[in-house]
Amino acid sequence: MGQPSAPGFFPTDGGRAASTGHVSDAELVARARQGDHAAFGELVERHRAAVYRAAHAALGSASEAEDAAQEAFLAAYQKMGTYRAEASFKTWLLSIAWHRALSRRRSLVSRWRRFASGELPEPAVSRETRTQEGALIDAEMAHHVERLVRALPARLRDPLLLCAAGEQTYGEIAVVLGIPEGTLKWRVAEARRQLKQRLVRLGYGHE
Repeated sequence: MGQPSAPGFFPTDGGRAASTGHVSDAELVARARQGDHAAFGELVERHRAAVYRAAHAALGSASEAEDAAQEAFLAAYQKMGTYRAEASFKTWLLSIAWHRALSRRRSLVSRWRRFASGELPEPAVSRETRTQEGALIDAEMAHHVERLVRALPARLRDPLLLCAAGEQTYGEIAVVLGIPEGTLKWRVAEARRQLKQRLVRLGYGHE
């Protein structure tokens, strides 16, 4: 599965970003707490790709991930006073993004269950949307991998997707998920083992 690119969540000033590139996250956080909007804008610029990819890992939808990322940045801005630097700012921010995305995912699952039971009308899907979705699956194997990953239990799927996003270390992901690092590594290895086994059954590769 290819990694999605991150859209621009908030407008940023290229000159400002260049002038604060050498400033640490901790200093930018301190400035943001004092009402420096440009400092928070730089934090957004630095971490928006990681936030978007974490949200996308949970949701599997570009539009839903963008909305979740927007919500995460707004929540982080509102909660700046609660950040205690027990973890890095990036890890704290990604924890917010991950939980926002999970909340949105639960809402989506609930909505589709209600639709399946006949409680909701079928959502309209435009021809353009169908075309865009079809374009995302450009190979049969990619389709199988996507389907098999989504079929994994959440305890295996979520660690695998966060690791595949490539934005965080095992230690950071363990903090986000609230599990020991050793447990995280085992779950990622087990997810990969199950994926390989199921792909072999479909005729891709060998044991």
